[in-house]
Amino acid sequence: MPADMFTAELTALLPRLRRLASALARPPADSDDLAQASVERMLRARDQWQPGTRFDAWAFRVMRNLWIDTARANARQSARRAPEEDGLNVGDDPQPGLEARSELAAVRRALAQLPPEQREVVALITIEGLGYAEAAAVLDLPIGTVSTRLLRGRTALLQLLAGKENDRDN
Repeated sequence: MPADMFTAELTALLPRLRRLASALARPPADSDDLAQASVERMLRARDQWQPGTRFDAWAFRVMRNLWIDTARANARQSARRAPEEDGLNVGDDPQPGLEARSELAAVRRALAQLPPEQREVVALITIEGLGYAEAAAVLDLPIGTVSTRLLRGRTALLQLLAGKENDRDN
């Protein structure tokens, strides 16, 4: 088929190609891309068209094959990509995490300053989550003693942490 005849057939078929592209690829931008890529492929492969066969059937087959190839490529890419929501979390503000680490470090330093008998009771009950009776059993102490040491340890811990706050504010 002469080049000008091929171009004329293709030009006449463009509205139908766009309709088919709209049916295959849902978003309008994707259907426009499919139509354009199909026309480009047909122009490159014009020597593959057999004169005497239906031009529209050949063009539709080219578009359909391209659409299938594109859908498969997109499926492979989406299997390798992280969800878009994951990208939205990139570059989150590190400030809350830094502040939490700083506060944790201050608590650890203050805990280290407590007398050993208070530190172990505070650690068992407040940090490890044991009950008073369980901590008393672990330490082999009466519950009253555990309760007193816990109260004194928490009070001292709060005073040490309040002193750090006041030091930071000044």
